[in-house]
This record gives sequence, C-alpha cells and structure tokens, in this order.
Amino acid sequence: MMDQPVTIKALVFDAYGTLYDIQSVATVTEEAFPGYGDLITQIWRMKQLEYTWLRSMMKRYEDFSVVTRESLTYTLKLLGLKYDPAVFERIMDKYVHLDLYPDARAALDALKGYKLAILSNGSSGMLNALVENTGLSKVLDATISIDSVGVFKPDPRAYTLIESKLGVKPSEVLFVSSNPFDVCGAKSFGLNVAWIERVTSDAMAAEFKPNALITPLHMFKAIRTQMDHLGHEPDYRITALSELPKVVDA
Repeated sequence: MMDQPVTIKALVFDAYGTLYDIQSVATVTEEAFPGYGDLITQIWRMKQLEYTWLRSMMKRYEDFSVVTRESLTYTLKLLGLKYDPAVFERIMDKYVHLDLYPDARAALDALKGYKLAILSNGSSGMLNALVENTGLSKVLDATISIDSVGVFKPDPRAYTLIESKLGVKPSEVLFVSSNPFDVCGAKSFGLNVAWIERVTSDAMAAEFKPNALITPLHMFKAIRTQMDHLGHEPDYRITALSELPKVVDA
C-alpha cells in the first residue's frame, strides 16, 4: 500500500485483459475450429506476449498487429490446423471487436472527473478501431500506443508516453492493469499502480488439487494471472474495475 496520500489526476488503463476480455476471442476460434477454441485462445495469447518481449530484447520491433498474426500462425501450425486466409482474417478481426468487461463502461463513467487514457502494446490502428467499435472513444481522453517508442511494455520507455501525451507526472497517475508483468513494469517506472486480481491466489490453488483435470485455461491463469515476484508490488489490489472509484476517492 502507499505510504502517503497522492493527488491522482489521471487514470491510465492497460487494454488487453484489463478493459477488454481477451478470452472473448474463444467465440471465434471455437467457431472456426470446433473443439480447439479454448486451446487456440490460450496458446495464442501466451505466445503473443512472449513475442513482444522477445522482439523488445532483440531490438527487432514490429507492431502488435504483426506480433498477433505471427503468434496466431504459430498456434495453428503447432496444432496442425489447416486454414484459408478468410478464416485467419475472421479470427484476427476479433481483436478489434473484443468484448469489454461488464463493469468497464460504468467504471469509466464514474471516473469522468479524471483524465482517462489507455496505454497499450496494441498498434495504433488496432487500438483506435477497438476503442471506436466499443464506444470508448466517447469517454477516453487519449488512446496511447507504444508504436511511437518502438518497444513493448514493460520496457520503461513505454511508460514515458503517459507524461508526454497527458501532461501529468508519474506521481499523479494511477496505472491500472490486470497483467502482472505490466504491474511490475509500471511500478518499477514510478507510477502508482492498481492491480486487478481477477483470479485470487486462493482460487488458483484450489484449482490445482491432486488429480484435478487441468485445462489450457488453468495453465494460462497459472502463468499469466498471478503476481510475479520481481520486487515490485502494486499499491492497490482490487478484484474488479468497479472498485476503482472508491480507490481514487478514498
């Protein structure tokens, strides 16, 4: 928790997995490949994130649309699934029509007294289309892509875009993410951070009982939803976006 009160002027949100439910792509992956939908969804997302980190470390940046295509190609090839270009594009199109979490719009509306923005690894084209398609263009002050710095979160350069785009200091920002790697990166950079802990450690432990059936979604949650031990803890732990107004008004 924070040692002293701060004046928050802006709330900046991660997009994928925070405002938008990335698991909603399973509706199209299952339609395209019956019986494989959940498996595709989990492998695709894990490989997508891995590619952002690898490209950043190799200094071989390509925007998130390219990374998303590469990781989907990897996944379908891994599973031995044949597809035509139309099927591939239909799956890709879901990334600009992702479902908002049910409490996202109400939470943003309740925070309209603050500057509100997205900071995302998504490419400008993908993000702008997604925000427009889901009606968030009416409530956000800015949609910030890391494109302009050519490196993905959690590289510190990505978080510098908040001050340059919004004109607020790191100490005046509450960064909100459900992705532990992003929480650690933002906190290391010096932002105030709220982590949306949608899957608690107790709930996760309960799913991994001896002889329990472990699904691809279980593995995704184990690897990508639990707080990493990197020496950087969030200032706030919440379980839903709907809790944010109470956090900033406390």
